[in-house]
Amino acid sequence: MLKNRPPNSPTPMATQERENLKKGADWSFVQSLPEIWPLAAKRFNNIVALKDPHAKPEVALTYSQLSQQIQQFAAGLQALGFKPEMDEAGIPSRIALISDNSPRWMIADQGIMTAGAANVVRSAQAEREELLYILADSGSIALVVEDLKTLGKLRDRLHSLPIQFVVILSDEQPPTEETLNIVNFSQLLAAGASQQLTPANHNRETLATLLYTSGTTGKPKGVMLTHGNLLHQVTSYGTVLIPQPGSIVLSILPTWHAYERSAEYFILSQGCTQVYTNLRNVKKDLKDFKPQLMVGVPRLWESIYEGVQKQFREQPENKQRLVQRFLGISQRYIKARRLVQGLSLDNLNPSVGERLGAMSQVVALAPLHRLADKLVYQKVREATGGKIQQVISGGGSLARHIDTFFEIVGVEVLVGYGLTETSPVTNVRRPWHNLRGSSGQPMVETEVRIVDPETRKPLPQGEKGLVMIRGPQIMRGYYKNPEATAKAINPEGWFDTGDLGWLTPVNDLVITGRAKDTIVLTNGENIEPQPIEDACLRSPYIDQMMLVGQDQRSLGAVIVPNLEALQKWADSQKLPLQLLNDDGSVPTSDLNSKEVQNLFRQELNREVQDRPGYRPDDRIGTFRLITEPFSVENGMMTQTLKIRRPVVTERYRDIINAMFE
Repeated sequence: MLKNRPPNSPTPMATQERENLKKGADWSFVQSLPEIWPLAAKRFNNIVALKDPHAKPEVALTYSQLSQQIQQFAAGLQALGFKPEMDEAGIPSRIALISDNSPRWMIADQGIMTAGAANVVRSAQAEREELLYILADSGSIALVVEDLKTLGKLRDRLHSLPIQFVVILSDEQPPTEETLNIVNFSQLLAAGASQQLTPANHNRETLATLLYTSGTTGKPKGVMLTHGNLLHQVTSYGTVLIPQPGSIVLSILPTWHAYERSAEYFILSQGCTQVYTNLRNVKKDLKDFKPQLMVGVPRLWESIYEGVQKQFREQPENKQRLVQRFLGISQRYIKARRLVQGLSLDNLNPSVGERLGAMSQVVALAPLHRLADKLVYQKVREATGGKIQQVISGGGSLARHIDTFFEIVGVEVLVGYGLTETSPVTNVRRPWHNLRGSSGQPMVETEVRIVDPETRKPLPQGEKGLVMIRGPQIMRGYYKNPEATAKAINPEGWFDTGDLGWLTPVNDLVITGRAKDTIVLTNGENIEPQPIEDACLRSPYIDQMMLVGQDQRSLGAVIVPNLEALQKWADSQKLPLQLLNDDGSVPTSDLNSKEVQNLFRQELNREVQDRPGYRPDDRIGTFRLITEPFSVENGMMTQTLKIRRPVVTERYRDIINAMFE
């Protein structure tokens, strides 16, 4: 019985998980990632593995072609002089891969490993100094870059690094007057076609990749992930998902990021077709390619939700009222259904009477919910292509109203949890146990422990504390940084996530905040900003926001308003306010009008007070509206669309200080 397990022991594999493993392609016998692709080529042959409809010309590679090009890329590296060697610490030579999403990224990634190297990955959009630091710190002996533009950003400093040759992933012609040996993608494959590949001697303990953290609070640290770390992800995903060969998976996240990367390894190990998209084309690609599966971050699902809400607001008033009535009925329906199924985070142990009451509500509301589905929700699903079986959300907290909305419209969201240092997934919600508001149960062979942040002593089930993880996906350590490694991983192998959370009686992990993000008010109260921010984002007038207030008497907020919704509100109120010009510029003076300020005060008060577990200290005392959105381009968001709190705080330091004067 589950309740008789020793505390913090790995969750036993559920019957459904064992059945799933039998249905999918089994890779438990391989010792390294490159071993998968020749076998996948035999198994899936002419199924399209990678498709980029936005490349010019369009690219589509079958599994046979993918495997062949990986082998040729690896042999081409060896033809340029690379030899598979290990240093005295058992670490293979490193080759840097500085590029973004494309089929050639996957070819280069696996080609580097197949040749016998570990790769060092980062976006071509990263800042020059960060890339140069990574090249130097990793000791990379060769460099693979996206194009000549990326090479140009680094070229004048490469002479001081041990770079022996450069590969350009485009087909641009390399510079003729060069001291470095530079070849393009086609030239490398041609060299590899006539070169006998020397097999690499990898095992599960061999370093596969160095993935540098973003470095928002100091120098980036190189996370050492082994083949065993990443293969654990490949086999563990198969306990939760069973995509069929040929299933369409839409890819939008940075392909070098641990979350997207491990998901791609899994879906390609199962014979799926990965289609590359981007923020500009994602809505059209959802309709055109009709994916069965998609992996994304909360901001992606928020943008889809906001798009649907915008369409609702554009309907005639009588239709708007009908939609809102349907949504209200469906929300009551699914909350009652959760209670009946034992999947209500707000009431994990309902009484018999509560269950019976919920059951009667389900029966009474089901016909209206089905009608709403036929008239409204089916059209929402069609906007996602109509064939989505599951979407996977990770890389940050998913607001509960977004979670609830997708449940209402019939799109199943499976939220997961993890960090780069954990390869990354440690927990994920299951289709058969989808506890909304949680990050799910541990993956196979994974232990989760909640400890007191100060004493590090384990806490009883249900108490909030620091989340510690132990399992096969925990990194080997930080590269050349034993002090940081010892700080992150204790002698018993427990990794300190830096996140706060608690466990349900059946081991679902509920994340409540980031220890370093906690705002401490002058009265000593500790406030976790994320849940309050998520609640406020339910307002149609708030596009983005970040709480502030460290060492202050009350909370404050920096808010990016939804100007389109705000202008429509002003027009409906017949207010003489110009909040959004025809050319898209913003006459900011009107944002500070009494009417707008009162509206935001009402919105903040309502959303914060309606949040489960509301306390008086959660109230937002002061706020400022800003017009520049948080984005990757301005450095205020990571490439997985999480707000960089230290960067935003520094950017708006004067505004924040003035808020509390």
